Amino acid sequence: MNRFLGPLDSIGRVPPLQQTRVAAFLISAHGALARQLAVALPGQLKAGWQTELNAQLHREAEIVSLLMRATAWVPDFTLPAHMLAWETAWLPKPVAGVADGQLAMTIDIAASGHAVHGAIRPAALLPVEVSAEDPFVTALRRIEFESSRLIQAQIHFLKSDDLKPVRDAVGAAVEIRHRRVRKLWAELLESIGVSRDPENE
Repeated sequence: MNRFLGPLDSIGRVPPLQQTRVAAFLISAHGALARQLAVALPGQLKAGWQTELNAQLHREAEIVSLLMRATAWVPDFTLPAHMLAWETAWLPKPVAGVADGQLAMTIDIAASGHAVHGAIRPAALLPVEVSAEDPFVTALRRIEFESSRLIQAQIHFLKSDDLKPVRDAVGAAVEIRHRRVRKLWAELLESIGVSRDPENE
């Protein structure tokens, strides 16, 4: 097992199969967040934290669009099985202990976003000798940069005064989503011969 993507080709590009599988995972995760936010956000914003989640909706769509264009796609016949597992994992689950159904669903979506942006560090997979001109490399670095900003949207909402009465339920939801995302990410990396030390993530 390697700790980074590769082996790189003669001009420092990430192997297309690794690009394909990593991009498919990230598109699945960020695409699910975009879809869920589009449904969960009300037609009229009435709270400050809703504006943050609205901004995130558009950033998630941009990440998906970027990966679609920057990846050197190749056929991967394992993807249907992987996609089924991933898409099932992203399905929203209302947070237990929250009486308001829409709020319970929004908390879970924010917890998922917190996990996706906090637990997945795609640029950390890149070896130092990777080509800076490779669009896929640039995309992974851009996604990690955006994630460091987007996680603030989830934090702003999850720690808002509105959720003080259900703080324990919120914390439990975030922990559950983080565990699930870390597990899926580790499995994905193992499938392409990459091993990451969770203690250093």
